[in-house]
Amino acid sequence: MRGLLALSPVVVLLVIYLVGSIVAGDFYRIPIAVAFVVASVYAIAITRGNTLAERIDNFSRGAADTRIMYMVWIFVLAGAFAAVAKAMGAVDATVNFTLHFVPGNFLPAGVFVAACFISMSIGTSVGTIVALTPVVTQLAAQMDCSVGWLVAIVVGGAFFGDNLSFISDTTIVATQTQGCSMRSKFHSNIRLVLPAAFVVLLIYAFSGASFADAVAPEISFADFVKVIPYLVVIATALFGVNVLLVLILGLLIAGIIGLCCGNMDVIGFFTACGAGISSMCELIIVTMLAGGLLEIVRINGGMDFLIRIVTLRIRSRRVAEASICLLTALANVCTANNTIAILTVGEISRDISHKFGIVPRRTASLLDTTSCFVQGVLPYGAQLLMASGLASVSPLEIIPNLYYPMCIGLAVIVSILLQRPRS
Repeated sequence: MRGLLALSPVVVLLVIYLVGSIVAGDFYRIPIAVAFVVASVYAIAITRGNTLAERIDNFSRGAADTRIMYMVWIFVLAGAFAAVAKAMGAVDATVNFTLHFVPGNFLPAGVFVAACFISMSIGTSVGTIVALTPVVTQLAAQMDCSVGWLVAIVVGGAFFGDNLSFISDTTIVATQTQGCSMRSKFHSNIRLVLPAAFVVLLIYAFSGASFADAVAPEISFADFVKVIPYLVVIATALFGVNVLLVLILGLLIAGIIGLCCGNMDVIGFFTACGAGISSMCELIIVTMLAGGLLEIVRINGGMDFLIRIVTLRIRSRRVAEASICLLTALANVCTANNTIAILTVGEISRDISHKFGIVPRRTASLLDTTSCFVQGVLPYGAQLLMASGLASVSPLEIIPNLYYPMCIGLAVIVSILLQRPRS
């Protein structure tokens, strides 16, 4: 009974968020920060055996945990870098640069590659969808083909980078909650999803005959220069450079190129930095609230209770991995946010991994890939709502064409059953 009471703040969080959204209708999502505030107040209120000041101290200790604050630093720098890169024209340049060199009959495959590269560079699926959806929507109108199909290609490629990018929210949270490096998680993750990406790429490569006459956008030398910050971020991260240094370096290079190309002045640089940091504020607040809430749940014995329940019938590593993926999927369905889903089940997943000998990079890879699969096919997720809004189509027209998210979901299942690739 005590364990159920300790877990009740998490239930309150999910009920407020999910039921409130259903009542509101039209897949409208109430702010996740509001749900976390209410659940946090409730968690502090039901805690017994401590004064109010001590309960708040415990909550604050969880919110200011060193791993939480490290994630906050990364979120701040990632937001600033993404905003400065966009302001200096790097996103548009990358789109034009990629599409320019892709033959027309391989345009669907080229759009997928472009979405993969952009999402890997900027670390956000939403940003990739915002950048490419208007382009492919216009292309679909010119070529008289299904808008939902082309938009689905963009959404699928966007989740490739969301899953693998070193500056992606999901990568940051997955690696920090599991205590592994981004480089080791990347190597484990790429072996899991690359076969799926290759299969999807082949499908698109053989389905582009109707695009043979498409006109590629023109590019200039400035476009080459503006892609450099993204290339530097990817290269330095792959070499194992600390992610904070990677982001600072990318931010400085993007700012210098923007100043030299005349796309921004010094004031514009700092304005873009501020806007980028502001765009991460809700995620930062939610991250700290989640840290405090989970600390209260842990102190009250909720985590131990949940681990006992989830692992009660686990007798093998295979079932343990399946349990981690199931917990992630359920949290993602309830919160409609893959980053928050990983954050919610990260501590529990780490404990399960320790008990059954699953290495941290493997767990981080499973968490990230499962969350991206669920988020990718969720009709009320931010990505599909954004894509459908920009393309003026229903999310239900996009979902049947989401080959990549479905393939990585299948890849996770096969990987668990076969216990491949080995970590």
